[in-house]
Amino acid sequence: MDYRNAVAADAPAMAELFAANDYDALTEQERAKQGFVQGGLDADTLRSMAENGSLLVADDDGCLAGLLGLASSEDMPSPPPPVQALLDAQDSLEWQGRPLRSASFLLYGPVVVAAAYRGKGVARGLFTAALQAASGRADVMVAFIELANQASWSVHVDGFGMVPLGEFTLGDRAYGVVGASTRPGATPGT
Repeated sequence: MDYRNAVAADAPAMAELFAANDYDALTEQERAKQGFVQGGLDADTLRSMAENGSLLVADDDGCLAGLLGLASSEDMPSPPPPVQALLDAQDSLEWQGRPLRSASFLLYGPVVVAAAYRGKGVARGLFTAALQAASGRADVMVAFIELANQASWSVHVDGFGMVPLGEFTLGDRAYGVVGASTRPGATPGT
């Protein structure tokens, strides 16, 4: 498996993968079992994200096994509503006993793994690649996970050791915010 930066040519496959795992494309049982993504990232948006270096992919000899977003909020002139809500909550979210606002951070996510590759270490490989890509650029990678998405919470908190930083709400949706240290050799929450 090759973990690399996405390129513009990956956009159609990334859009297909994203659409197949969108909340509205899945049954309630599928969402509970595998998790879901939201946000309507189409091929043009994903192409733009790839061109500005804010996507990583897992490439299995030309087959897209997964994708992961890793971006600075400064790269988003008009952040989507959940990102803006996270940015607005920075003073109430804590990283290592301090408000998140006092730390340099990159936004981690969305993460999507193709059905044929689930349970084979692709999400962990993308997480590790993101840690390496973020090292030296930020102190922490920060993700927001809709609390209804227990599969994602389990992978990131229970599996990868990301540390809860707090919560925020947007409309009728509640989100948990988690973080992982980008310092080489550090455990995710230190």
